[in-house]
Amino acid sequence: MSAESVTRVGIAIVERAGRFLVGVRPEGVPLAGAAEFPGGKCSPGEFPAACAERECLEETGLAVSAVECLETRTHRYPHGVVEIHFWMCRPVDEPIGTVLLGNFRWADAAELPTLPFPEANAAVVAALLQRCQA
Repeated sequence: MSAESVTRVGIAIVERAGRFLVGVRPEGVPLAGAAEFPGGKCSPGEFPAACAERECLEETGLAVSAVECLETRTHRYPHGVVEIHFWMCRPVDEPIGTVLLGNFRWADAAELPTLPFPEANAAVVAALLQRCQA
């Protein structure tokens, strides 16, 4: 029996004034239509924090700096096994306006639990809500 490959993923959780950078997964990809934080697959040898920073810039046009790993979890989806590294990030510069690339926008913290995030994100979303209420 061969070992199942695990895909490492870096996720950027960007908070600004109680709002979080959230997008919608496009059609034609696994989990299409689900809510997502910016992020994606790590390149070979790439540290997950660097991946989160790179993916956020590529997907939203916003440069961020990873400051804290909130959680690392391995999750099995029908399309494969992923090792997800959730990184709290802050914008490198103050974002100008609300113009972002792709399907991303700023969502209020209270809105997070109403969004259709993949099940692997549930614990992180709950932790973000607790942080905002503290």
